[in-house]
Amino acid sequence: MQAAPPEDSCRDEELLACVIRGLIGDARHVAVGNASPIPAAAALLARAEGQGRPYVSLLQSRKHNFFTDGGRELFDCAGRGRVDVFFLSGAQIDGQGNINLVAIGDPARPQVRFPGSFGSAFLYYVVPKVILFRTEHSRRTLVAKVDFISAPGTSAPNVYRPGGPVALITNRCVFLFDKDKGRFRLASVHPGHSAAEIAEHTGFAYDAPETVGVTPKPSVQSLRLLRGAVAGELAEVYPQFTAQVFGRRHGSAS
Repeated sequence: MQAAPPEDSCRDEELLACVIRGLIGDARHVAVGNASPIPAAAALLARAEGQGRPYVSLLQSRKHNFFTDGGRELFDCAGRGRVDVFFLSGAQIDGQGNINLVAIGDPARPQVRFPGSFGSAFLYYVVPKVILFRTEHSRRTLVAKVDFISAPGTSAPNVYRPGGPVALITNRCVFLFDKDKGRFRLASVHPGHSAAEIAEHTGFAYDAPETVGVTPKPSVQSLRLLRGAVAGELAEVYPQFTAQVFGRRHGSAS
């Protein structure tokens, strides 16, 4: 277990959580699936800063989850338009926002097989703001074309689709998704990274301004909330992550 860094600096996980918190905006209800500690931290931070808003559903939590029937209730809630933000990732993500959660290589004879799509395609269609998230930014994960489309990033014009991707957050940068063009635009690079580095490690084509800005660092107030109230709540679901990043264990006061 490591102690948290000084107030004037932050870890990568804290930066990413604060970036995602900004994308959450003034949502009413944010749902977070399994194995998503950084998005979960972002959602809890949004609630802490909003003094109780948005409502946060952490599917692996007993305290922060009103669903009693797992995924089926989540899907029903989302289908009724009562989930504003959700998070998706994939073994592969391409420049059209398609994600692959099934297999690498020929699906009939895959080189590697993954758990599967579960409800990702449905949630991708109905949740208004889906934030894609991948902590490994490489040509292996961000590809020109996914080997299998678990959930498509775009749909034909005659398809009713209130939901879809709004951004892709990686350990190197922030991409925003242009729904009209059906492709990503580089919005900012994280401190210590560069636009040239992004081009080198990204397998898909994307748009970029002539000058790419640097992702703003979290405010001192946001870091205090993350390392205090948010870390305390997050430890219930992600004790190992919270101990490593924030130096907190479930039930500890600091």
